[in-house]
Amino acid sequence: MTKILFIGLGTMGYPMAGHLKSQGHDIQVYNRTVEKSEKWSREFNGRFITDLILHVKNYDIICACVGNDDDVRELVASERGILKNMKHNSIFIDHTTASASIEREMFSLAKKIKVGYLDAPVSGGEKGAYDGKLTIMCGGEKDVYEKAKIVMDAYSQECTFMGSIGNGQLTKMANQICIAGILQGLSEAINFAQNSGIDTDKMLKVISKGAAGSWQLENRGKTMAEDSFDFGFAVDWMRKDLKICLEEAETNGSSLPLVSLVDQFYKDIQLMNGGRWDTSSLIRRLNKYHSTN
Repeated sequence: MTKILFIGLGTMGYPMAGHLKSQGHDIQVYNRTVEKSEKWSREFNGRFITDLILHVKNYDIICACVGNDDDVRELVASERGILKNMKHNSIFIDHTTASASIEREMFSLAKKIKVGYLDAPVSGGEKGAYDGKLTIMCGGEKDVYEKAKIVMDAYSQECTFMGSIGNGQLTKMANQICIAGILQGLSEAINFAQNSGIDTDKMLKVISKGAAGSWQLENRGKTMAEDSFDFGFAVDWMRKDLKICLEEAETNGSSLPLVSLVDQFYKDIQLMNGGRWDTSSLIRRLNKYHSTN
């Protein structure tokens, strides 16, 4: 049986690794905070390791879901990085939302020592991770993707090969661009409805069946109307993602005026001490504006 290691038991990684264990895969986990590994082990009756360098050579596939480019580089290619200790023909799957450039850099290093490498960011949020219904967009080599897909199928409803290395991250950037626009539009629609005095629940229900329907409306509309944001994908993380989008746009010559604007709106949320609020908290800017007029 393929031996799997999952690195990073955060909001997304914790349930993703859990699905692998629940579906009978031979999996162990690693997290910098050992207490989180212990908690996961108790919940899923699984196993964890505490020393990456010592054990990394034992695995056929290693999945990681960490914070950003610097975390990826430190994990993979630093002095104590895992890449140089991975066995030949093993596979590294990076589920981190990161830049396309860091993935190309890591892929090049992996290629030299005959390790397969995929950039495979995910979308679907915390709910998608817990339900095992994430969307995964993958870049790399097709044969490596085909070998690794059985692992990713454990926690996804859609897993698509997008082409060469970095294309997974570029696709995720397009995903985040869409989300930024949808959430701002939804915020304005709900705020408008509340200020007009119409029944917000009815409004959300009826427009969800028409052209305005979206995942964000279905899963965040009600909580936005209720002013509830202590869950989900944090504003701090979204700003990190939008920064990646804006930097890539400078490289490929794309114009992202809406993203630039919404990024500044999220900065306003951070100034309201809302960095850990869900991204749907954009509506609080509008509520604050209305309350001062």
